[in-house]
Amino acid sequence: MARKSLPLSKVYGLLETGPVTLVTTSRKGQANIMTMSWHTMMEFEPPLVGCVISNRNHSFSALKAGKECVINIPTVEIAEKVVACGNCSGADTDKFTAFGLTPLPAELVAAPLIKECYANLECRVVDTRMVSSYCFFVLEVVKAWKDSAVKDPRTIHHQGKGHFMVAGETIKLKSNMK
Repeated sequence: MARKSLPLSKVYGLLETGPVTLVTTSRKGQANIMTMSWHTMMEFEPPLVGCVISNRNHSFSALKAGKECVINIPTVEIAEKVVACGNCSGADTDKFTAFGLTPLPAELVAAPLIKECYANLECRVVDTRMVSSYCFFVLEVVKAWKDSAVKDPRTIHHQGKGHFMVAGETIKLKSNMK
């Protein structure tokens, strides 16, 4: 096998395999959508998710102030809308209207769910110790929703610079984990 040096700026494309998500926030009654792929599971029960939201992003101040959001998980069917949400700012664009996405009321947080996403995770910020240094928020999922009609969701996974992988075949292997 021939090994080739990889620029360090490309490392994230190797590790960032979680699905691209749409994070919704609400501030002063104004909902916003942000495309996000920098996230990681941190704990199972209660479910904790760590995520990076840049302080240059319109959603950063809404999440920092309101301390809640919804992580919406889209499928490939709306991939172009997902990317379009990431290519403009909520400071001057109503992304629900601009991209034909439907807000639904959440049960426990002010931010809306996105109807077109197959799963929605209502979250509250539980740790901000790394926000000032790394823009890293720790979120607790307080309510989870999943569209039971979607049997095999084909999620999209960012690989960098406009390249995405679509989740495909699922395999089952023996596991001792419950």
